Amino acid sequence: MGHYYNGMLDIYSDITLQCATFGGHLEIVEVDELAAKRRDVSDVEIAARVALFREQFDVQADCSQEELERAARTSVALERLVAEHDLGSLAYYYMGTGNVDNEDAISSIILGNSLLTARGIPVAGEYEVKNAQAMKIMDSFGAGGSFTEYYAMDWKEDVVLMGHDGPGHIAIAEGKTKVRPLDVYHGKVGRGLSVEISVKHGPVTLLSVVETEDGRLKLLVAEGESVPGPVLEIGNTNSRYKFSIGARRFTNDWKAQGPAHHCAVGVGNLAGKIEKLGRLLGIETVQICGGPGGATSGLARLSFDR
Repeated sequence: MGHYYNGMLDIYSDITLQCATFGGHLEIVEVDELAAKRRDVSDVEIAARVALFREQFDVQADCSQEELERAARTSVALERLVAEHDLGSLAYYYMGTGNVDNEDAISSIILGNSLLTARGIPVAGEYEVKNAQAMKIMDSFGAGGSFTEYYAMDWKEDVVLMGHDGPGHIAIAEGKTKVRPLDVYHGKVGRGLSVEISVKHGPVTLLSVVETEDGRLKLLVAEGESVPGPVLEIGNTNSRYKFSIGARRFTNDWKAQGPAHHCAVGVGNLAGKIEKLGRLLGIETVQICGGPGGATSGLARLSFDR
């Protein structure tokens, strides 16, 4: 839905290749359709959705009722959009040129997208189709699959800080997901409510769907551990990850495989299942490292089936 974010060339993908590899069907929908559906949402539906927000999220005191109702209207409209097109996942981005209805829809979309992600319809921001696929794979294994990217590295603790703005996977959160108001979305236009979570502490798996230079797809995977510690409290997903090969080597080995800067994170050790999926699909699988309790802890492994 929408269009690519033109500041991130690494996230572009051949959508025909995605369909040919994974066997799915892809719809391209417009933000205008979501905006039109928002106009048909009733006050009763809005009130019920705000009540659901308060039940599912830890809504902070500085979140206004007006913003909650805006987000509720969009959330109901999103579910209608998903049902009408029978969507199993969604990638979206939009930067408008003065269309008030469209801006209103996109700047109030994060809570609704987070609810969709938690119930098996993963939503990836910045039109990251490859990462929507990675999130769907992780979710299909029952591991979650939250949108994430690199934020920082803590050399002293040897951990990588990763997260993202936009929707988070509230079903794999450590504690209840906070909702915070943002005056400006990070690096983008618009304002509205955002979610702040950390992924559950314990074993995790990172997955990236990588488009290779020879026009194929491969699965890039690493196991690690979500560990407690200070994170940025800025209305984003934010977690600290420790890897058996250390933060430096993990970062070098991961990036050497040529992924986009996004990936999906899920709970548990999933590398073995992902490798089996790669064999079934006939595509290459690359594992960087194993996590606590994983079969290849401390090792780097390549395996591939064409």
